[in-house]
Amino acid sequence: MSGSRTPTLGGHAFPKDVRFRYTPRASDVESVRTLVTETGFFRPDEISIAAELVEECLKSGDESGYHFVMAQKEGNLAGYGCFGPIPCTLTSYDIYWIAVAPKFQGKGLGKYILREMERLIREKGGMRVYVETSTQQGYASTRMFYERCGYRCEAVLDDFYEPGDGKAIYSCRVNNQPCKQ
Repeated sequence: MSGSRTPTLGGHAFPKDVRFRYTPRASDVESVRTLVTETGFFRPDEISIAAELVEECLKSGDESGYHFVMAQKEGNLAGYGCFGPIPCTLTSYDIYWIAVAPKFQGKGLGKYILREMERLIREKGGMRVYVETSTQQGYASTRMFYERCGYRCEAVLDDFYEPGDGKAIYSCRVNNQPCKQ
């Protein structure tokens, strides 16, 4: 998908100066790296992976399996999401990343990005979306974000990332509508 789109949610447009685009640019490799670093949530290896997914999409396009929603404000990356089909499934998708620049957090941009990814997943025939996150206390706001958006915690895998840091797996059916308004 190319071009850009002014985001809307529940019939209300996000501020006019925020636009979505769907095709990563070479400059997004560093922009994503910077944005993910500024959030303060991610380890260096995770930050590298976020940038590598953009690089892979630039190199292989849709064949990479990675799709993006880039939220721009005044020409700068304000937030982004990355999603893709889960291999060996017919209608299930993973949300790999949602990150919002600190100065835009708490203003609804993450929810707009999530809803846009759900819309794109529905257009691609997706029926269920999965997302995983850490069980560490520092990720409590992330888990609450997904729960407020209608995602249900399906499983917790203790000590998954390291001792004391489990993985929480959330899911939501998106085949007819967003998970929850």
